[in-house]
Order: sequence, then C-alpha cells, then structure tokens
Amino acid sequence: MLSYTLRRLLMTLPVMLFVALFVFGLLDLAPGDPAALLAGEDATQQDIARIRDTLGLDKPFLLRFGEWLWAIAHGDLGTSLFTGLPVSAMIAQRLAPTVTLMIMTLIVSVVVAIPFGALAAWMHNRWHDRGIMVLAVLSFSVPSFVVGYLLAWTLGLQLRWFPVQGYVPFSQGVGASLHSLVLPALALGSVYIALITRITRATLLETLSQDYVRTARAKGVSNRSILFLHALKNAAVPIVTIIASGVALLISGTVVTETVFAIPGLGRLTVDAILRRDYPIIQGVILLFSFSYVLINLAADLLYRVFDPRIHY
Repeated sequence: MLSYTLRRLLMTLPVMLFVALFVFGLLDLAPGDPAALLAGEDATQQDIARIRDTLGLDKPFLLRFGEWLWAIAHGDLGTSLFTGLPVSAMIAQRLAPTVTLMIMTLIVSVVVAIPFGALAAWMHNRWHDRGIMVLAVLSFSVPSFVVGYLLAWTLGLQLRWFPVQGYVPFSQGVGASLHSLVLPALALGSVYIALITRITRATLLETLSQDYVRTARAKGVSNRSILFLHALKNAAVPIVTIIASGVALLISGTVVTETVFAIPGLGRLTVDAILRRDYPIIQGVILLFSFSYVLINLAADLLYRVFDPRIHY
C-alpha cells in the first residue's frame, strides 16, 4: 500500500506540471495583447509598457513559466493586479466558505443519493423505482443555478426557512453557518445527487443478480442485511469512483452557486477575477482546484482496498 501510494504521488507530478503549463498559458492564450486589455481603452503606451514589464511579458514564455514554477514551489502564487495583495492570502481568506459548502454538499448528496439508489434497485420496475428515476433525470437536466433560484424563491422568500444570500462564518456559530449554506448545498448537489443515485441503482441491480445474493436469500438472511451488508458493500467500488469523479461537478458548480447566493468564496473570487482579467488570481484558483481534484481521486483509489480486499496494489 505504501509503495503504491508513493507511486501514485509521483504520477501526479507530470499531471500537475501539465495543468500548471496550461494555467500559465491562459495569459498568452487570451485574445489580443493581455497588457492592453488590462490597461483599458484610455491607457497610454507607457501604461501598457509598464504592465508588460510588471507581468514579464517581454521575457520568453519558457523563462516566465520557469520563474512562475519556482515561485509556486516557494509558496508564492503571485500578486493580484488590482488589489496588490498576495494571491495566496486572498485565496486563504475565501477558502473557508467554499470548503464548508463543498463538504456539506458532499455529505448531503451521499446521505440522500445512496439510500434512494438502493431503494430504486431493490424496488426495481415498481413505482418507487420509476419515481426516483424521474426525479433523478429532472435533477440531472435542470442547471444548478435554476435550482438555486427556485429554492431561494420557495424556501427562502416564501417560507422564510433559510437565508437566500450571504455566508455566516463559523466564528459566529456552527449552527448559523451551516444554516446559511443549506440552500446553496441543495442547489449545488442537485446534479451530484442524481448522478450518484443512478450509478448506485445500476451497480446494485447488477450485484443483486449475483449467485451469493440468491444463496443468502435461500438461507433466510433478512432483506436489510442482504442489501446493506452484502450487496451495497460489494457495489461500493464503482460508487466511490463516481463520488470522487463527481467532485469536478462540485468544483465547477461552486462558481455559479456562490454567485447566485452571494457567498464570498473561491467561486465568487474567480468570477470577479475573470471580469477584471486578474490573471494571477485565476491561475492560482485553477491550480488549487486541480491539485485538490487529483488528491481526492488518489484518496478514492486507496479506499478501494477497504471495500474490496481482493484488490491488490
């Protein structure tokens, strides 16, 4: 296990290097002269030259990329072009709302989706199964921002159960903080819940048709034990895979969700940076999200052995 973990960690290095190359190339891939775009329409040639010198655009691409990587290796993600603050400090200020929202969404999605998927598989071709699948298809088809607006209008404005905007930090109370994130978590997790539900159902249907399930039924094992102790455990590997892969949905969804609910997280920071063409912030956030996604998939690979001892590394 240790040697496999070390090998996988080493394999992430070329992946992260490619991601870093792409992220850094965003500045050069932008249409037009990045310095002129940042300077604005009324800028003089001196202003444009100053920005080019600040960004180092006069240097060769590989040289600038090497200097950027060296700075990242020392914990320096650059400086915001508009605020003048270190990008790492700005990301740290916005990290808590996004991490809390993603963890809450992940927990809610797993707690809701796996029982629904298991029920649909157990009640195959009955009204329970059809009803859950209809809801899953609708949830998968409707964009998260539409779900967010519907939840804000019904549960927020009409029923007044939850706040429709803003984020309460943990320093003001854990309950109040989680309460402020209920609607964003439901909106962000709508597609995620549908995805996990469908995979859980499909995987369990295949598992429930195996010989050992029929043998367990013949021996008089209770339905609950068959479903949760035998079938669900053996179907866990594909489910864990889709949960880990679906984290990409959460990462991309936070950008829209935080904008809809005015949450001051990394998604909102990214949108503001894109609108202002603050490239160092965009690069830093994308690099952080990419690295997190790689680590989460590594953790999922390591969890396979827990659910299936037959897997050897």
